[in-house]
Amino acid sequence: MAGLKFWRKKDQAADQAVAVEPEVIESKEVLETQIPVADVITPQELVKVELPKRNLSKGFKAVFSRIKFDVENLEELEDVLIQADFGVTASETIVSEVKAMAKKSGAKTESELKGILTELLTQKLSRTDASLNLDSGTQPYVILVVGVNGAGKTTTIGKLANYLVEGGAKVTLGAADTFRAAAVEQLETWASRSGSEIVKPVSEGQDPAAVAYETVERAIANGSDVLIIDTAGRLQNKQGLMDELGKIRRVIEKQLPISEVLLVLDSTTGQNAMTQAKAFTEVASVTGIALTKLDGSAKGGIVYAIQDQLNIPVKLVGVGEGINDFGFFDAKEFAIGLVGEN
Repeated sequence: MAGLKFWRKKDQAADQAVAVEPEVIESKEVLETQIPVADVITPQELVKVELPKRNLSKGFKAVFSRIKFDVENLEELEDVLIQADFGVTASETIVSEVKAMAKKSGAKTESELKGILTELLTQKLSRTDASLNLDSGTQPYVILVVGVNGAGKTTTIGKLANYLVEGGAKVTLGAADTFRAAAVEQLETWASRSGSEIVKPVSEGQDPAAVAYETVERAIANGSDVLIIDTAGRLQNKQGLMDELGKIRRVIEKQLPISEVLLVLDSTTGQNAMTQAKAFTEVASVTGIALTKLDGSAKGGIVYAIQDQLNIPVKLVGVGEGINDFGFFDAKEFAIGLVGEN
């Protein structure tokens, strides 16, 4: 699984500069054009943090492993693509391209055709913006998490927090889903499991924006690297959700920029996930998708459909219930797992 690009500001106190005698410059012309040291602004240096890498290809459910790959008859492949929620048009295009690539290369065996399909899907699923935006150096990085209740929102937050803590990051969680008391309790459990701090509402039903504001204040005060804010998952009233998310964004952005708005979707719901994605992108300025339950889904094509139709990258994937059953989306790994190629 591709590693996360995570950059934090260099600890200047721990990296004292060594005094060096200035070089003697004899040229009068150079001396006259030198810029005074006091006028030179040195930006805050960033250091790259190496976070754990994981291989999750075995966690993806192969959807093509039981069909016969025959270059003369790929109708069955098209049917499986449609059933896996790639979409009719995309399925037709993929099969057509597989045929063309097979003809050009002379591929005939099942292994060769699987290799072509894997290569093609890797190309179509690859994006340059698949990594979380945690490399600007503007800390704490703020991740706002949205999604309907039951999609795995709180679990995803807990897994991501644990992953970051494993890599040495300090993480603060904000329980801004104040509509459900259970949501706060679940997030508190994940905070404990992951070793993260948590900011909870002081009373049931407290204004979510107030919780978000307090979370930002706490994260800045305690020197957190990342803060992750949970939000309510109600879609029944889009206008109400839009107003609530808009208010949360405004109070956060008074103090810090928002690095990511992650939409959590349950991959087992197939086209329902696409419907949710379209609804949330209208109200939440989504920058990335976190797909859960990919290990038990034969609907892996939803990854392709979301990126193709909404032009939003899938960034995170969940492939199990364990705290470590989580990683960052890698197109090649996903294609290998989906096709079932050895």
